[in-house]
Amino acid sequence: MRKLIVLTFLTLDGVMQAPGGPNEDTSGGFEFGGWTVPYFDEKLGETMGAQMSKKSDLLLGRKTFEIFASYWPDHEQDWPGINTVKKYVVSTTLQKHDWEHSVFINKNVPNEIKKLKKQDGPDLQVHGSATLIQTLLQHDLVDELWLKIFPVTLGKGKKLFGEGTVPAAFTLFESKSTPSGVLIASYKREGTVKTGSF
Repeated sequence: MRKLIVLTFLTLDGVMQAPGGPNEDTSGGFEFGGWTVPYFDEKLGETMGAQMSKKSDLLLGRKTFEIFASYWPDHEQDWPGINTVKKYVVSTTLQKHDWEHSVFINKNVPNEIKKLKKQDGPDLQVHGSATLIQTLLQHDLVDELWLKIFPVTLGKGKKLFGEGTVPAAFTLFESKSTPSGVLIASYKREGTVKTGSF
């Protein structure tokens, strides 16, 4: 069975919108695009390189896919194998694309992703894809969260955890920090939420 792993950049107040640049996603009047850039140091780059180089397929929302498709096909030297991995794209509007090995999921998204997870093959990595992640969390389909938490608050923007997230317990299996203050924290799904009292 394949694991589904969400990799995301996150502010202290949970925002994940447009980490990479001013024009990446301005929906909702978002004006802080590129908020990761001042903190992106060599250690974070090494971590991202190691995580992205793991053998995996990609599961992406349409917006993230289109951003990736406009850049990565011509920059494979920075992400070796990106053109040959299978890219599963969840979209109600996009049904085909020239980027090789792209497969489109247009209906019954939770069920189709459950089927993907049951198949033999490499793990599935989700990058960006805020709307898709909400669906995954609502249907308890996320096995691991590989978070990079930046020392900034934005007050608005698309958040990692939205309404409808299934209550779930996770276990921390890796943590470190970078010189610029980014926390790298990776969690795996671990049973149900436990409660207690003092």
